[in-house]
Amino acid sequence: MIKIAPSILASDFSRLGEEISRVERAGADMIHLDVMDGHFVPNITIGPLVIKSLRKVTELPFDVHLMIEEPDRYISDFVDAGANIISVHVENNPHLHRTIEMIKECGARPSVVLNPATPLNALDAVLGSVDMVLLMTVDPGFGGQQYIESMTDKIRELRQTAVKRGMKLDIEVDGGIDLSNIWDVTQAGANVIVAGTTIFGAPDAEEMISSLRQKAYGGHI
Repeated sequence: MIKIAPSILASDFSRLGEEISRVERAGADMIHLDVMDGHFVPNITIGPLVIKSLRKVTELPFDVHLMIEEPDRYISDFVDAGANIISVHVENNPHLHRTIEMIKECGARPSVVLNPATPLNALDAVLGSVDMVLLMTVDPGFGGQQYIESMTDKIRELRQTAVKRGMKLDIEVDGGIDLSNIWDVTQAGANVIVAGTTIFGAPDAEEMISSLRQKAYGGHI
């Protein structure tokens, strides 16, 4: 099942609650929340207090992507704030097994993230311990970037690995996904699609989410 996860990074931050309600009415399956600390990536966004406030406006799953240093220090705070899925990066986490177990113990679904330049073999030791892998299809830190075409092969290789291992793995993709390439990434094996500018920048969010979903299954608009 393909899921559409609008990223609030591209929304109007002065109206976050309204923006989330808008995409929920439009048919979003989950809400993607990018947490950046200005150290791991060159941008600063939101923290647990904002997520806790937003939790009041929707029951949709919160998919929280931690682009921060020392994520272990904050995992319980984000789960307490309402995170349902927590994604942590391979690149800045030397004790990844411990972090994954911490996410589980706090009551959230664990996911790991790979930046575009990080090879898939970085997942070898943890792939069996997570529910989802988030493959960044742009370099993280800012919205509105162009999809890196070589990531399609990376998606395909990860899906093939999951199938060989008999895993029901969610593969999430984030960065530059729009109507022109969503079929390529879903055909390669991605089933959770993060889209920010494509959805929040559209005149009609409901029409855009419907079009993305149709294209994701190979339909023609």
